[in-house]
Amino acid sequence: MKTSASHYSFTAPFQKLGAATISFIAELGAVLLFLLDAVRHIFIASRLFSKVVQQIYFIGSKSLFVIALIGIFTGMVLGLQGYYTLVKFGSEGLLGAAVALTLIRELGPVLTAIMVTGRAGSAMAAEIGVMRISDQIDALEVMDVPPMGYLVTPRLIASLIVFPMLTALFNTIGIIGGYLTGVVLLGINSGVYFYRIESSVGWSDVSGGFLKAIVFAVIVSIISCYQGYFTHMRKDGMGPEGVSNSTTSAVVMSCVLVLIFDYVLTSFLL
Repeated sequence: MKTSASHYSFTAPFQKLGAATISFIAELGAVLLFLLDAVRHIFIASRLFSKVVQQIYFIGSKSLFVIALIGIFTGMVLGLQGYYTLVKFGSEGLLGAAVALTLIRELGPVLTAIMVTGRAGSAMAAEIGVMRISDQIDALEVMDVPPMGYLVTPRLIASLIVFPMLTALFNTIGIIGGYLTGVVLLGINSGVYFYRIESSVGWSDVSGGFLKAIVFAVIVSIISCYQGYFTHMRKDGMGPEGVSNSTTSAVVMSCVLVLIFDYVLTSFLL
């Protein structure tokens, strides 16, 4: 008995690690199948255009203010920090390039995705979660309306359209914010500021930023919809508590995956 107990105590951590690994892989496979099903419904869902337009308005238009606000202050902070860093080396003329490249390559896509996750991703998870616990999704199935084509696919398509646009807006306003700090407040020549942007930013930088935005659009929309769609299968709460936990999980998982995939994509694009 002592040998058996000691053996169990030794192997217990490995058993837990193995169970957690298997659970993670199973969850990853479920999310991938969920994504493939959403893509499949692009070709078979009915009245898809009007639903996509509604989601473009919800995800995109309603996020414009927060994207513009975060973009202007991010650019201003980059301009301020970049100036006092570059002035130590006598290179303050490179401020425009530093601000633009930082925004276009990294901060623009990442911060846009995180802001949209907090505003629209959480709402997606909560809305679909409420529909699940109130049996509205089951009612759609009874009426022979595919829930994936009605709820998930329009959000995926709208995210793919909106995320690059919001990223471009974020980058543009961020560059203007850097201009306000560097040129208007700190006195850098405006011609030098924009010349450095023009000479330093290439199409590869812009296309890389848009590629990240598209990948982040898939991550945020699918994770948010997945968490809401399977609210009823959660083990940490039922009903309203399950919706709350699903919404929290959607935001946390989306932000973590955005940062992980940002690193992976950056390592391939550089």
